[in-house]
Amino acid sequence: MVDSFNPPDVWAPFGAFSMAVIQGDGQVVHLKGQVALDRDGNVVGKGDMRAQVRQVLENIRTVLAALGGTMGDIVSLTQYATDIELFMQSGDVRQEFFTDPYPVTTTVEVSRLYHTDLMIEITAIAEIPRDSFRHPA
Repeated sequence: MVDSFNPPDVWAPFGAFSMAVIQGDGQVVHLKGQVALDRDGNVVGKGDMRAQVRQVLENIRTVLAALGGTMGDIVSLTQYATDIELFMQSGDVRQEFFTDPYPVTTTVEVSRLYHTDLMIEITAIAEIPRDSFRHPA
């Protein structure tokens, strides 16, 4: 379980993120950066940032679920976008995956990712409650 914290003496978050997240007693899981690849390794949504953000978040949700976690267990996201303006227009897609308390986020524009058709990569840190956590076999 995480708690969010938005101190009154700094600017208020304007989207689906918190200024700080306080971790509890669960299993901390660091997820590899996810990109918009389907199960077979094919790029999803070539040229479509919204479709790629959705696929990336679905991939993250799938990895967490395999460990007994949920998107609500994420405490931190680092997002690498090849076009920050297009990424900022996909905030409503993120809202489909996250509820309050939102994870802390860092978003950086990069010149490219490892495959020229990929537009976004997101890595996450989650804390899965010990009573929900399933250790991989």
